Amino acid sequence: MKIPNINCKIEMICPVNLSEDPEKVKQAISNIFPFSEIKNENFSIKAQSKELRSLEIIYDEILLNQSQKSYTRNLEDNLDNDTTWFFLNKQAAFVKKVVICDETEESPLGPIKVILTSSNIDGIIDWISFAN
Repeated sequence: MKIPNINCKIEMICPVNLSEDPEKVKQAISNIFPFSEIKNENFSIKAQSKELRSLEIIYDEILLNQSQKSYTRNLEDNLDNDTTWFFLNKQAAFVKKVVICDETEESPLGPIKVILTSSNIDGIIDWISFAN
């Protein structure tokens, strides 16, 4: 896999319910985004990265499951200027699985929201969908 040289900001935001251990929520995020800075903030976990290699696990999963259409549809539907986003299932992430959610309800304890920002957001979407 060749990672393009595109400047980007990747943010992950995930709610922490009272019944959850914040460390397990942090683990869920670090399982999928190993190259990110993770912080515990009140009732949520926030993580950030400026490296596209943080999306490596998601990229590999898309390739393995041939799920480009699902990710591309989500990224294009949620596109607003230079930002787009998608949801991942938190419980799946905890067991090192990548499962995209179309709606928040698809992740019973709340999803991980992944926000991508770049002046070349189309280039990132093309890379994720193998369009180039």
